[in-house]
Amino acid sequence: MRFGPTSLHEAKGAVLAHTLRLSGRVLKKGSVLQQDDVDALRAAGMQEVIAAVMEPGDVPEDEAAHRIAEALMAPLIAKSRAATGRVNLLADAPGLLVLDTSAIDRLNALDESLTIATLPNHSLVTTREMLATIKIIPFAVPGAVMQIAEAMLKALPKPVFTIAPLRPLKVGLVMSELPGQKESAMEGAVEVTRARIEALNGSMLPVERAKHETSAIADALNRLRKQGAEMFLVAGASAVVDRRDVAPAAIQRAGGRLIHFGMPVDPGNLLCLGAIGDAPAIVLPGCAKSPKMNGFDLLLHRLFAGLEVTGREVMRMGVGGLLKEISERPLPRDKAPHSLPSPHAPRKARQVAAVVMAAGRSRRMAPLNKLLVMDDKGVAMVTRVVDQALASLARPVIVVTGHERERVQEALAGRPVIFAHAEDYAQGLSASLRAGLSAVPAQADGVLVCLGDMPLVSASMMDRLLAAFDPEEGRAIVQPTFRGKQGNPMLWGREFIPAMMAVTGDVGARHLVGLHADRVVDVEMPDDGVLRDFDTTEALQGAPGFSKV
Repeated sequence: MRFGPTSLHEAKGAVLAHTLRLSGRVLKKGSVLQQDDVDALRAAGMQEVIAAVMEPGDVPEDEAAHRIAEALMAPLIAKSRAATGRVNLLADAPGLLVLDTSAIDRLNALDESLTIATLPNHSLVTTREMLATIKIIPFAVPGAVMQIAEAMLKALPKPVFTIAPLRPLKVGLVMSELPGQKESAMEGAVEVTRARIEALNGSMLPVERAKHETSAIADALNRLRKQGAEMFLVAGASAVVDRRDVAPAAIQRAGGRLIHFGMPVDPGNLLCLGAIGDAPAIVLPGCAKSPKMNGFDLLLHRLFAGLEVTGREVMRMGVGGLLKEISERPLPRDKAPHSLPSPHAPRKARQVAAVVMAAGRSRRMAPLNKLLVMDDKGVAMVTRVVDQALASLARPVIVVTGHERERVQEALAGRPVIFAHAEDYAQGLSASLRAGLSAVPAQADGVLVCLGDMPLVSASMMDRLLAAFDPEEGRAIVQPTFRGKQGNPMLWGREFIPAMMAVTGDVGARHLVGLHADRVVDVEMPDDGVLRDFDTTEALQGAPGFSKV
């Protein structure tokens, strides 16, 4: 194909490169010029046009797109009519799109004139959804290139595009239980799982509930097996942390085997895949309790489509496995079908507020106010705590005042904090906690409750707690530990704020941990700063940086 300025005496049969507006007519880009078009151009005083002139063997763009589409045809795949060098491939039935990605790469690498763009491999698709678009870039493809492309596609051992229909599997779910577990949380997990299964053309057997013990879960799996379960799911009361943990061990005790523990998908890392007979058996990650897309969905789609999933297949899910939405990543597809969850739907980054408790009367250090005691550099204790909070990723930083309110505010003058005054601070710690929680903004996903008399807790320690916070993965309460001993500050998901607001007396909210053990994660710290508060002068004299007290 020759392209460029073309004299009118050679223009008949050429393809016009740009739209031309003449008196009484418009010649559109891509038009094959006829004799009357050439006459009209000459009458307009033109001597040449920018056009493509076909050479022997060249294949026009529409024909080339049509022929490539024909070579890609397979069961349950449809195509549109060729126009402007483009043909779209469509799904003729719902299911899972399975691509031969290497073949598509080879086709795109063959020549710049041929291109094909597809949905991501293993996408769930609906009937008539567009799977790919074939676009011829120039106005024609060299004949030799077309011959190579068609021969390459014809020689493939399997179709490039496959729609794997979803099977109507019967799914058995075991919910394991721990003492004190909330019934509403279990019911919510069941409903979310049921919705997932039914959306994939499956059905749920009656749910089995069992103690969070290997033998009890194994017995429940065997009962489901007798009921004809074709897939087994175990939602553990406590997140699985090892292939030898309670739930994976139950699969083995029930006569099954483990295929792979963990997956390079986030959220969804803590998933365990196994099998009982020919039926898949999955220990669900904590995020499976949420309806948002996670690693469990990626695995579930493949299994319902009848694809074999090996440990190596799971390991290969890392590219594209970052499903955790962040504000910096935009929505790549403007609209997704309502029936299909999008793994790339945007979500704001998690926001965690810090509440610094600075309202106490320091009765054990009277007449001194421990929060205002200066360190060796002349910095008040509460100022050190607040500065560490400001150096962390927590925002906003809220300071609860009470006793000697004006002096505390003066010690923090000029710092970007929000003050929340507890009028009833004398009633105890719970009153100050309520004042701080009331100031937490509605958009905050969690709150880090810091004690004003713990100046050895660093910003990096706080950030370690924030990094571990992930309610969808079951990490909704985060507490620091040192050598196994629990400390402060503690990070609480927003879901617990109503219960924390209901606490009364001179106590905090730590007792709630025992009621929500399945939502707690411990984060081990490098030193004992998270254990050390300073209520007396003697204790403070042993604190780093307070030798002059």
